[in-house]
Amino acid sequence: MQVRDVMTRDVLTVGPATAVTYAGEAMAAHGYAALPVLDDEDRLIGIVAEADVLRRRVPDDPRLHLRRDAPADAVPPDLVAGVMTPHVRTVEAGSDVADVARLFVAEGLRSVPVLEHDRLVGIVSRRDLLQALLRPDAALRDELRGLIEAYTGEPGAYAVDVREGVATVRRTSGTSQPSADVEARALTEIARTVPGIVACEMAGNPAKARVGTAGERA
Repeated sequence: MQVRDVMTRDVLTVGPATAVTYAGEAMAAHGYAALPVLDDEDRLIGIVAEADVLRRRVPDDPRLHLRRDAPADAVPPDLVAGVMTPHVRTVEAGSDVADVARLFVAEGLRSVPVLEHDRLVGIVSRRDLLQALLRPDAALRDELRGLIEAYTGEPGAYAVDVREGVATVRRTSGTSQPSADVEARALTEIARTVPGIVACEMAGNPAKARVGTAGERA
């Protein structure tokens, strides 16, 4: 499963000259954790997050912090250019979702911009990954069965069952080509491309192939 399969394509962006207050209002209104920052040529030059907007914009309450020698609060930057993070962590549209999930966990990220040919094409968040993994079993079953039948050219030759994201595939007619083991490997690889399927078992195969998918490896 690739990032392009789960990312949000309609991305709200801002420019370096955008007001910080506007960026904050946009994130609050739409529930975004961060907004990509593009220059006049639509190149990604930074990202502004909720923390960037909040930083230095919530002054101490003098009633709770009684200090006669407290310095005057500095005026915070009013443009995105003054608060954004210029070094942006990005992923490619063709990246494996499992790698992105590990990145989110390892670096504590909530979302990252998605690039293709060095241009912004989307943004992927933890929510996007969860929505892809929480599809109904019936939808997963139908999609996987369709992919298997299209690949093998044998409609009706396979029984597919999915429970809690774990798929079980069983040949009900015909003969595996060129062998049961080769067919098992091919079909489990196909299962890995279906967002929401976390593992695939081949019933009736002596090897009892069970191969984890991107969601399981993450």
